[in-house]
Amino acid sequence: MNYSLYEKMKKIILIIAMILICISCKKDNSTSPTTLTVCTEPIYIGTQVWICKNLDIDHYRNGDAIPEVKDFKEWSSLTTGAWCYYNNDSTMGAKYGKLYNWFALTDPRGLAPDGWHVPTDAEFTKLETFLGGTNLAGGKLKSTGTKEDGDGLWWSQNVGATNESSFAAHPGGYRFYNGTFGNLGYFGYWWSYTEDNVGYAWSRFLYYDNAYFSKLSNNKNCGFSIRCVKSY
Repeated sequence: MNYSLYEKMKKIILIIAMILICISCKKDNSTSPTTLTVCTEPIYIGTQVWICKNLDIDHYRNGDAIPEVKDFKEWSSLTTGAWCYYNNDSTMGAKYGKLYNWFALTDPRGLAPDGWHVPTDAEFTKLETFLGGTNLAGGKLKSTGTKEDGDGLWWSQNVGATNESSFAAHPGGYRFYNGTFGNLGYFGYWWSYTEDNVGYAWSRFLYYDNAYFSKLSNNKNCGFSIRCVKSY
């Protein structure tokens, strides 16, 4: 083969390879972190469809980053959206997802993945009613097992837990409005989209020591889990 022709072919092959690499990188970068968190097997409970795990994203739906805020003082003074891991420990994310303040879920850029939304208090009430009411619904929502027995994430006794609904709620604890963390293994808290008043919004929580699905108004600076429901 002519040497100059051989060199030209090498250059052409190299250019093609570089183009393919660039295309591949563009595809990877264009994949929204929101899309990646949607479960492949949604949870059907009554007429509602729930995502199968707590939200674990760090970008709004439009692609803007949501700040991770670790500092206690900074967290307590926020009036805009932010997230953190429990105890600022990234290894918690795989089991429990992220904790968000209420400002993150109401940001107009959108927190929930496409086709989903953060549930209102009324939607949580609908879930609760379908599962038998406040005193029973919690047990049907909680994941089973205990830390002591090595087969669960809740502390003993994990009262009433059957996970009959397949919701598999984990006790991810919470971040208090002053920035401190507490009660991993004892409590799971989830924000609703519904505001109570200028400083507080409605949430639901589960507790290791009973089967209740309880409602509580909390400071908007608290960091809670989020579980999305399907939009129609």
